[in-house]
Amino acid sequence: MLSDQLLGHVEAPGTAEGGDMLWLDPHTLAVGRTYRTNAEGIAQLRALLAPLQVEVVEVPLVHWTGPGDVLHLLSLISLLDDDLAVVYARLLPIPFREVLLQRGIQLIEIPDQEFATQGCNVLALAPRLCLMLAGNPITQRRLEATGCQVWTYQGDEISTKGSGGPTCLTRPLWRE
Repeated sequence: MLSDQLLGHVEAPGTAEGGDMLWLDPHTLAVGRTYRTNAEGIAQLRALLAPLQVEVVEVPLVHWTGPGDVLHLLSLISLLDDDLAVVYARLLPIPFREVLLQRGIQLIEIPDQEFATQGCNVLALAPRLCLMLAGNPITQRRLEATGCQVWTYQGDEISTKGSGGPTCLTRPLWRE
């Protein structure tokens, strides 16, 4: 269990953004190496979490459309249960994909045409109960086929125009 006290903070020249961080379990934090989360930031996170026996797994991401775009680790994966994730496989780094599969996590792949419409950005409200942006019918069917209950919302103004799905619009305060 992580402490409820402040452990420290990432200092310049280190940078780290929440959209690049994904807890795989209570002792493993995957951190995307992106334009917004740099190597120094990851090193500082690793040092802060080491006393708690938390392993930090660095996940290098691709250049994609360049530094001005917001491509985070969470742009490519959403965990829906301990053993289930929705992913955009074309941009998921092979070593990270292997880590997920070795952990027994089933990967539901979204189609290319639903990447730009936030098909991969799915918020788990409870195990296999999720919220996603309406307009991603293939991904929704794939989720439902694995036993997920899927709720959708119309996000034309806040999500589509802002390029952020439900995980971008929330910040969990406590998760068990």
